[in-house]
Amino acid sequence: MIAIVDYGAGNLKSVTNALDFLRAKYKVTSDAVDIKKASKIIFPGVGACGDCVNSLKSKRLFKVLKEEILKKPYLGICLGMQILFEESEESPGINGLGIFKGKVKKFKSKNLKIPQIGWNSIKIVKNDLLKGVKEESYFYFVHSYYVDPDDDGIIATKTDYGIEYCSGITSGNIYAFQFHPERSGEIGLKILENFVRL
Repeated sequence: MIAIVDYGAGNLKSVTNALDFLRAKYKVTSDAVDIKKASKIIFPGVGACGDCVNSLKSKRLFKVLKEEILKKPYLGICLGMQILFEESEESPGINGLGIFKGKVKKFKSKNLKIPQIGWNSIKIVKNDLLKGVKEESYFYFVHSYYVDPDDDGIIATKTDYGIEYCSGITSGNIYAFQFHPERSGEIGLKILENFVRL
């Protein structure tokens, strides 16, 4: 069973629709026991990093999530990727899960529309969860912030939006993407299918 973390602001319906299409077993939950029992975790995130952290703490999920992410396959989507890092410029003074060292930074180019909304391509660096996904495939993005990992070795994909930034990471059992596979049509479903089949 896949636990889909419900912290009060995630893009849950698009994710559950995609998993229904794939006939995957899942449970949308904000219960620590469910997350502990689950075989895998999906964290679909939208909203502000600080609000997300505060919500996880109020639901007593912050510590549990940090522990369980290290034990079983985890897929972080958008904010579900950013929350893995130590801090975000979006919410100064509020620490993320700190699974990885690095910072979430805001796009600063005056020549670009912020947030980035719409389709953009990816450059594949590592292929762990991207079997069947072609180089330069297009995915759907909605974000003003991007992760800047201290360790380039965890970068799975890169995307160009004024700068070339990390749009996906992979390390051991942990996978996360800045783009939304659940909103990216057939190619996004391929990533979710690969995760379900792990």
